[in-house]
Formats: sequence, C-alpha cells, structure tokens
Amino acid sequence: MTIGKLLKTGREIWEDEKMTLPQIIVRLGKIFGDICRWERNASKDGSVHTDAELQKELGNIIFSSIRCSGNLGYDPKECIRLAIENQRRGFAELQKLR
Repeated sequence: MTIGKLLKTGREIWEDEKMTLPQIIVRLGKIFGDICRWERNASKDGSVHTDAELQKELGNIIFSSIRCSGNLGYDPKECIRLAIENQRRGFAELQKLR
C-alpha cells in the first residue's frame, strides 16, 4: 500500500470526522499505553499479550499517524521524509559518540 492509499482508506473509514491535536495526542497515547502493557507483561494482560496484538498496535501507530497528519493539514509523505531525515541525523550523531 502506498501512503496515499492509506490516507484514503483512513478517510473512508472515518468519513469526515477529523481530530484536533489534543484528540490526536490522547488517541496516540492510548495506543502507546497498549504497547507499554504488552511490554509490562502482567499476568492480568496475558490473554492479549500476543504477537498479533503487538503487530496490531504497531500498525495502529503507523495508520493513525498517517491519518492524523492529514487531519492537521500536513502531507504524510512530507512528515515521513522529515522523520527519516531526523533519524539519519540522530544516528550519525550517535555514531560520533561511540
């Protein structure tokens, strides 16, 4: 799937419902919390502590981030390009410290 198709799919699912930045932060926080519970691995969470659940939550971060960037009027491809550029710089800086 392309980024454009993912954005279109998100719009098809959620129709015209757009989130504000505070709403986006809460929803991404919920996904992050689900991933944290997976790592915590408490016995009460055992029924959902599966590879499939972790894959779903990682997918939620990716898919939701694409939709959220579009909700805020940003081009998801540009957001990804900026993130890649930033991570390359960060990795280069890390290599210098080693």
